[in-house]
Amino acid sequence: MPDRTVAIVGRPNVGKSALFNRLARRKIAIVHDQPGVTRDRIHARCTLGEAPFTIVDTGGIGGNVDLDFTSQVHAEAEIAIETSDVVLFVVDGHDGATPVDETLARRLRKAPKPLILVVNKIDHPKHAPNAAEFGRFGFSEMVEISAEHDRGISHLIDRIEAHLPPPGEDTDPANAAAMKIALVGRPNVGKSSLTNAILRDERTLVSPIAGTTRDAVDIPYRRENRDYVLIDTAGIRHRSKVSASVEVFSVMRSQESIRRADLCCLVIDASAGVTAMDKKIAGMIQDATKPCVVAVNKWDLVRDQTGAKDELKTFLDELHASLFAVNYAPLVLCCAKDRIDITRLFKTFEKVRAASRQRLETGPLNRLLQQAFTAHPPPIRHGRRFKLLYATMPDERSRQIVPAPAFVFFCNDARLLEDSYRRFIEGQIRAVQPFTGLPIIFRLRPREEKSPRRQSGAGKK
Repeated sequence: MPDRTVAIVGRPNVGKSALFNRLARRKIAIVHDQPGVTRDRIHARCTLGEAPFTIVDTGGIGGNVDLDFTSQVHAEAEIAIETSDVVLFVVDGHDGATPVDETLARRLRKAPKPLILVVNKIDHPKHAPNAAEFGRFGFSEMVEISAEHDRGISHLIDRIEAHLPPPGEDTDPANAAAMKIALVGRPNVGKSSLTNAILRDERTLVSPIAGTTRDAVDIPYRRENRDYVLIDTAGIRHRSKVSASVEVFSVMRSQESIRRADLCCLVIDASAGVTAMDKKIAGMIQDATKPCVVAVNKWDLVRDQTGAKDELKTFLDELHASLFAVNYAPLVLCCAKDRIDITRLFKTFEKVRAASRQRLETGPLNRLLQQAFTAHPPPIRHGRRFKLLYATMPDERSRQIVPAPAFVFFCNDARLLEDSYRRFIEGQIRAVQPFTGLPIIFRLRPREEKSPRRQSGAGKK
């Protein structure tokens, strides 16, 4: 059964994103006094009613605040209306009705969908008379709310549910089994184009102007009976090149998207090669210990230069070496513009998911490490050597969709394990079990030393 969807539309700066965040119960859409901040359709789940439904925030219609994108924003809103079950027409109760509101009202009255006129910014009962003037729009249902102060939201939920179709089985495409994939990268490498190529739908705005995507856009997606959530993020650029405060929020949102994703797809521009910013973003993914796949986009621009097998190998080796922070990530050559190798990209995502289900049993793991330590002992630091007493790999599959393999090392002193030897151990493990696309996490548990504070609990095991 199709997902139940509610579209939020209205002119710029009436509080659509504030209402979206209120219904989602978390800050997803960027809220800013500057009109026209939201350009794309942004999806999230609302679980405030009896059954969950999807809410869609849209770019402001009719304000002409951003001439480069006005026609595309209009199209985005029209698509949202077309594909929704209920439309929320949001107006500003503080500013009152405007000519743009009236024009939108005429357009929306023609939509063959249930429509609720939502008068926002009614922050106090004494502001209620401000809503009366919107009665001339002729809509049968009007709800007064304050998205900022959570006023009237429960009543709005009741009215939305009255118009939605009954929930069916598996109506939530962003359920617990859905893999959240964050498409991250610097501006203008083709992240939104890649999202559109995956969806075969002009769902996110695509423009040669760097910085087009401002929000991190969550898009539920189903492919070959598997559920995904694509997170199309704003391009991350160096802080010195981030001028507007909205762009600062966008970069912060992209960084948050890395943290909440199950897997990061780092998109780079094949024609530009790996830049310093690409390396920085790879470092963010490494710091967040996230699974990663590198999508080498715009491959068509360099294909002729790497026609020979040796040239292609050299090119890929250079990319791997440059992206050393995520050297565990497989590379997928693709061209979003021509929708080339999108299937291969998703097969790689699933390969990483499958690798996250692989385990090294305790016995073989300890034998492997014992052989490695014997053949190549750890270096001595301050007259002492790192000693591994015992190792195990806990099963963390129940807690994460794509869990990174974690190994618990019981040792003499965690401070004695140098980074170079840590990398050596990782290499020995990957030689037996590659764990494609996954970072390897080491958790060191040093022997407890007796102390006055911990003596009662020491030595009882």
